[in-house]
This record gives sequence, C-alpha cells and structure tokens, in this order.
Amino acid sequence: MGGVFAVGVGPGSPDYVTETVRKIIVGADVVVGYEYTLKTISNLVQDKKVHTITMEDQEKTYQQIKKDLGGGVLVVPFTGDVNFSESEVVDRLIEIFGDVEIVPGISSIQVAASKAKVPIDKSKVITMHVTTSIEEKKLELQKALIDGYSVILVPRPWPKDPKKHFMPSEIAKYLKQSGFDTSKMKVHVFEALTTEDETSFEGVVEQLEGKEFSDLSVMVFNQVTLESYINFE
Repeated sequence: MGGVFAVGVGPGSPDYVTETVRKIIVGADVVVGYEYTLKTISNLVQDKKVHTITMEDQEKTYQQIKKDLGGGVLVVPFTGDVNFSESEVVDRLIEIFGDVEIVPGISSIQVAASKAKVPIDKSKVITMHVTTSIEEKKLELQKALIDGYSVILVPRPWPKDPKKHFMPSEIAKYLKQSGFDTSKMKVHVFEALTTEDETSFEGVVEQLEGKEFSDLSVMVFNQVTLESYINFE
C-alpha cells in the first residue's frame, strides 16, 4: 500500500516531531526534503532512501521519484507545520502526485507566540516567506499594527537579491519610513527555535536596524493587553 505524505516535523528539535508524523516517517520507503529539515528527523530515516533537495533541483527530483516510486510510500517533510508558509511546494506536490495526504506539525510561530506570551487568537499571522510579491503583505502588516493587533511574522531571506530581502532590519526601516514610531514598538526576534542554537532578541523595532538574523527567524510584534476572564465579571 503506497501513498504520498507531506508532513510537518516541527521547528528543529526532534522532540517536537509528533508521534503521528514519526510513525508515518518510520513507514516510509522514500524521504525527500531540504537539508535542515532532514537533520531534524535523521534518527528516523537511516534505513530509508533519502533525497536531499534544494529549491533549484527539487522539481527534477520529484519527477524522477514519481517514475520510480511504484507502490512505495513517499514522505516529504517540512520544517514546522506543512500548512504554514509551504503552500507553493505542497501545491506542486499535488500537481505531480495527485492525492497527497497532509499531516500537520508544530510551527515555529506557535513556539514564538508562547515564548513572547502573545496569544495567536489575538494576533495576525503573516508570512513573507514566499517567492511572489509581498507588497500586499507589507500593507497587511501596517494595517494589523495600526489596528492594535500583535503580529507574528516570518520574514523573507533573499541575500542574492537585496530588493527581495525583507528581514528584521529591512522591516524596521520599512515601518519607520511608513510613519511608525519604531522607538516605542515592542518586538521579539527568535532564531533556530527549539534547537541548541536558539537565540532571542527582545527590545523595540528601531533597535533591529542594521542587525543580521538567520533565515530561521520569527518576529513577534507585541501589542498585547491582558484580558483575563476576571475583567469581564
């Protein structure tokens, strides 16, 4: 019995791989994913046929696997939750393989929200981690902040093209240029969440100008006011 599974394997620590996803990976014949993602599940794929891909060669690999898979089980793991910030690749997998079962994982945005003590249901979640234009997303960020929402944001690393690079430093400059008083806006930046390399920044947006962060970054703009149930009695 074969099948194709797109699964989320958590932010980086093997401890954040859910038991459901763990079982699917153990039952796989072929696993194909990006290097960082495969590192998270390295202890589960030692007896599998593993393909390490990049954005440049992934299409060729998927097409070859489709020819060779037969009745086997293919698992394509994604860092974090497969349902967040991965739609461009997942949509392509569906186009190639047809029926793809999607299994969620724990996202870095969930971990970041917990560490910043910012509830997701009172926040706007925005990802800039796409290859298409982010101009509308920039306006969405502005509106969310003006409306008083906290924002959990995945920036866009694109070092090969400075015009598309939109990381914390660029975001801080953009907001200042858009009229925001970034000297008073509280922000967290988390890198490599749940791993031994995890780091965090807490301060105001203005302090981010000129600072470099890795492509494993999540930003949280904190505009939270406490609203416990006792306040409504």
